[in-house]
Amino acid sequence: MPSEGWTDAVWEDPDGGTVIVHGTMPTVVFPNAMRPRASWHGLALLESPDVVDLWIQEEADEAESQGVNQTHAMLSGGAFGKYVEGISTLENLQGGRFPDPEPRRLQRNADRHDRPVFFIEPLADDEDWSDYLTQEARAVSHWKKLLGMVRVGKRWKKSVKHHLFNAQPPPKGQSVDYATASVLAAAWWELSEWLSTPELAQRRNTRYAARIRGALAALRETEGRDAILLLAVHLPHQDAMLAALNERPSPEEISSTLTHAISTEEE
Repeated sequence: MPSEGWTDAVWEDPDGGTVIVHGTMPTVVFPNAMRPRASWHGLALLESPDVVDLWIQEEADEAESQGVNQTHAMLSGGAFGKYVEGISTLENLQGGRFPDPEPRRLQRNADRHDRPVFFIEPLADDEDWSDYLTQEARAVSHWKKLLGMVRVGKRWKKSVKHHLFNAQPPPKGQSVDYATASVLAAAWWELSEWLSTPELAQRRNTRYAARIRGALAALRETEGRDAILLLAVHLPHQDAMLAALNERPSPEEISSTLTHAISTEEE
């Protein structure tokens, strides 16, 4: 079924099993009430396996100089810099945190409980994915896109204003700052997608969906038709991923990857 506001979406695979599509917002810590409540057997992340090494490095950087990653993100400019800058002004939520809190927490959770983690983004040596990355790089480097990013401030304000009209009320009992954060996340995602093309976005999402179905197929080998895969996605990407799953691309075989948590965090 489709996502509704802050509720996790649920997708039933015709071959058996369920995908829970859980929306997160970059750098934002979710309170317990906004975290997945359903039990799950495996975790899927729209990342490549080396993201864990990045998270570990960011944790080390934060231990040495708290807030250094947030500062770097804000100074780097672009839509993500604008997003982090906006998040940092919200006082009634924990934002601007690195590594990305919710995906990292879920990965640690899976590691503690010996649940498989599936990294959905193919490796760079995958021929089809390498071609996709090449085409995306060409789209991003088009002179019109480069010129547009020079005026990112104006484009950012326009996007935020647009998404304000579609803002969802905050989850019950939560600060309105979460609704504001969702608007900022939607604006960031819109500008990020604008750098590419709709055709490339669809190609990416279709490949992701095929690998998600493959991850669920792997889970069915041990959990049967009751297998539940938790998929963590950026909140504004949630509906597009649901649409891609509903197209039912053929499952692509994918193996889980062992991950190793180096510290503990409240689940």
